[in-house]
Amino acid sequence: MSQPIAQELSQAQSIEAVLPVSSPNDSRPVTPYALDAVLSTARSRIAPLWPLQHFVAVNPFLGLSSERFEEACATMRRVAGADMLMSRAYYRTLLAEGRITKRDLAGALRRAESIPGAPKDLAELGRAIEVDPGSCDPIACTVADVVAHVHGHVASASVVEEISKWCAAYWDEGQAAWRMPWRSLPLYSAWRAASGLDRTPEVIGFHGFRDAIAALPDDPIDTIETILETLGVSGPALDLYLHRALFSVRGWVAYARYLGWSQELDGEADDAVSQLLAIRLAWDYALFRLHEEGPVGSAWTAAVRSMADSARAGAPPDRDLLIDGILQTAFELSFQRDLVEKLAAAPAAPAVTLMRAPVQAAFCIDVRSEVFRRALEAAAPAVQTIGFAGFFGFPIEYVPIGRQSGTAQCPVLLKPKFVVCEEVAEADEEERTEILGLRLLRRRAAKAWKSFKSSAVSSFVYVETAGLAFAAKLVGDATGITRTVTHPSADGLDPKVVSRIGPEIEPGTLAGRATGLTESQRIETAAGVLKAMSLTNGFARLVVLAGHGSTTVNNPHASGYDCGACGGNPGGANARVAASILNDPAVRTGLAERGIVIPADTWFLGCLHDTTTDGVTIFDRHEIPSSHASDLERLETWLTEASSLARAERAVLLDVPATVELDTAIVKRSRDWSQVRPEWGLAGNAAFIAAPRERTRGIDLGGRVFLHDYRWQQDDGWNVLELILTAPMVVASWINLQYYGSSVNQEAFGSGNKVLHNVVGTLGVLEGNGGDLKVGLPWQTLHDGERLVHEPLRLSVLIEAPSDQIDAILKKHDAVRELVDNGWVHLFALTQGGRSCLRRTGEGLWVT
Repeated sequence: MSQPIAQELSQAQSIEAVLPVSSPNDSRPVTPYALDAVLSTARSRIAPLWPLQHFVAVNPFLGLSSERFEEACATMRRVAGADMLMSRAYYRTLLAEGRITKRDLAGALRRAESIPGAPKDLAELGRAIEVDPGSCDPIACTVADVVAHVHGHVASASVVEEISKWCAAYWDEGQAAWRMPWRSLPLYSAWRAASGLDRTPEVIGFHGFRDAIAALPDDPIDTIETILETLGVSGPALDLYLHRALFSVRGWVAYARYLGWSQELDGEADDAVSQLLAIRLAWDYALFRLHEEGPVGSAWTAAVRSMADSARAGAPPDRDLLIDGILQTAFELSFQRDLVEKLAAAPAAPAVTLMRAPVQAAFCIDVRSEVFRRALEAAAPAVQTIGFAGFFGFPIEYVPIGRQSGTAQCPVLLKPKFVVCEEVAEADEEERTEILGLRLLRRRAAKAWKSFKSSAVSSFVYVETAGLAFAAKLVGDATGITRTVTHPSADGLDPKVVSRIGPEIEPGTLAGRATGLTESQRIETAAGVLKAMSLTNGFARLVVLAGHGSTTVNNPHASGYDCGACGGNPGGANARVAASILNDPAVRTGLAERGIVIPADTWFLGCLHDTTTDGVTIFDRHEIPSSHASDLERLETWLTEASSLARAERAVLLDVPATVELDTAIVKRSRDWSQVRPEWGLAGNAAFIAAPRERTRGIDLGGRVFLHDYRWQQDDGWNVLELILTAPMVVASWINLQYYGSSVNQEAFGSGNKVLHNVVGTLGVLEGNGGDLKVGLPWQTLHDGERLVHEPLRLSVLIEAPSDQIDAILKKHDAVRELVDNGWVHLFALTQGGRSCLRRTGEGLWVT
């Protein structure tokens, strides 16, 4: 079994020179063709990180999904010493509380019985649970790690710090007062140009650094090849070394992956990660050249051998990891058992009635919508609620007034199909020009004022000369009476104008691009959406399409509370576009020709559910027919009551005192710039159910379940089932695994303490004033100060559909099949009207 690098280093002093790995196969040079494949694998190891403007949940283990979950746990230990499971003490607490029972342990033990070294019975497992495992050192390492170990130097931290500062300056999106002069060059070329002038490495002790870098090739790929040859890293050690090197600056690598995401969706190559890898390896190369004559050289040879041996042997059996994996599975079995029992005990579905529902309300599948849907159904039992992805099937790029491009209002797995511009209702050309000019003027003035306040000279006298003028604003912001900043959607606009803004769906052009939707596009998209929602008949007089967003201030991760299905943006624009199209007479005529007849008195309402305050905004009221006035009034009464019920339920977790006026307190929290937990977001998410609503209606699912309405009997050709498995389920798994990763290991997969965050380049956050760009979720998003609010559970997916059809779709989509078969999600097929289920095993079998 391979030894950790810390043990190898103590034995390395007798080795006099750095040599390639001893095996002939290991020392072969890496050919350009082979290197391309190696780099492609290395790039895929790190998941992308979306910037703060549209921060979305991403599976942090995306690059490991081809491995079984247990193998990935071992991989992360070898590469970074990072655990993907909770501490043994956490599981013992669950056992003591009765959250994990002997029945759950027995079930988990049966699933692990074929694994070498697994406990033979519950008694042996019980003894193992009582022992706390020791720390785990990574096998993989970089030259910086070796230098740090041998000399006690903070080399690893220094390398990360310097690379992080460089990336922040190079990719800055407007936060910096002075912009880097080399931004026009590719990343690696810009870094090399600056490294010839930057004396910081010499100042921190790396003398001769600039000369070493100057000797490297100009091309980043040639540089990587040269460095690997110099360091003697090839063959089996190569993947481990590159993975470790990238993981050491994983935050910025993740951002580089994001930059190439859209290109990869188009099948194009992107070299941002390769360029950053060249920079990271260049630091290792320079450190190696500066220390190769001493003990570092010998230690590095031992390290390469250790990585090669480990890679050849594969992950050695790790009994501690096996025990923790069994406990995690038992915890998940406990949750699944409770959920299935709730479904089985639910009241029988009501008999089919011909009575028309007064309102149908479609909400996002987001777990927070489960709470509001349940509250609305309690307030108005006659209302039918529906769960569907919050972009409502309209993948749009939404362009605000005054912009040439906009935000992608669709899941990040997709590319926007339509460009929809923002317009002011009933404004003529003269008024539009005036509004646009005024908005641009105000934005320029605000930018100039901000520059004045933060400039090198004026910042010293600004407070003394203008401080008192801001007293009222300071008091208002501190007490939550006013917002600390204007909401971006209203930036530079008068309140009366804001109320008239909406999407323009009529065809047009913007900067040479077609905007809006043609009639045929509207009809085709509308038909697909209604079929996917299982809403093709029985339409109510009012159909609510409620996107969702959030209201927070002083919160860099604010977009993480918005709609993930809308690319980290509020879903109001999508809801309004969908409602406008579905209210179009021409569209309804086209739908009728396709067998979807919408009654003439049905009206669709675009709405926005604020998940922080649980208020619901109804858009475009002026367009609602007067014949629906009483219907609208009744709907607003129901929504108000539902909002109060939802707030009361959420207030318990938010620890809002029972003595205060609840509605006022919740709204105040949303404007409190000191509030680190304005809401809990998707904390607690643990399951995804795609089934008719009657399977779950009346069941308190605790805001932990993504609910997607689906009736397989209406799914001709199984296109909707395929869509659910390849899009909503995958997005839900990304959300689930981000919350999971941030809970089990904040250092590796989270973003640390929110109170210590500093925004860098408007792209992301640092914890404190340096270090790597942080990924994942802040600790306050998951923990209330005393306990984890989010319990780390892999997603349990329950779909009411024939298992053979599910299998047929999984066979067509390798990435989705890997999620299921490799244990990243648990997949169940609901049978007998949701009262029992079958589980899909990793071998592709369905068992009870």
